[in-house]
Amino acid sequence: MKIDILPHRFEAASLPLPVYTSRVPAGFPSPADDYIEDWLDLNQHLIKHPSATFLAYASGQSMVQAGILDRAILVVDRALTPRHRDIVIARVDGELTCKLFDSQRRMLVAANPSYSPISLDECSDCEIIGVVIHAINKLCSHS
Repeated sequence: MKIDILPHRFEAASLPLPVYTSRVPAGFPSPADDYIEDWLDLNQHLIKHPSATFLAYASGQSMVQAGILDRAILVVDRALTPRHRDIVIARVDGELTCKLFDSQRRMLVAANPSYSPISLDECSDCEIIGVVIHAINKLCSHS
């Protein structure tokens, strides 16, 4: 999965959006639950370490079984130390990739069996850049 880093224009701007009080069921919603209880700022909800966080676009199919689709926006935290089975962004021979970190075997593993794992011990130039903490997938083609 190829990664394109979004241009860095971070400002601590607030973007509150309405939050409804009820959960959204997978069936027919109740008309009685049609009111806003609060406002939620996605920056506060998605980003714990603003100065160490960046966004990137995913490209490809290697992480589909982990829920990361082509063109997903990845929220990546560089302040976190990667743990076993975390999804990470790594630089491998000068190219960025998104993979599962297998700390026990020291490998980067795709979440798609069509892709081979990458051994960190056999890679001449490998570095884990950050931990993917959220993936935002587009589900429709309206925008």
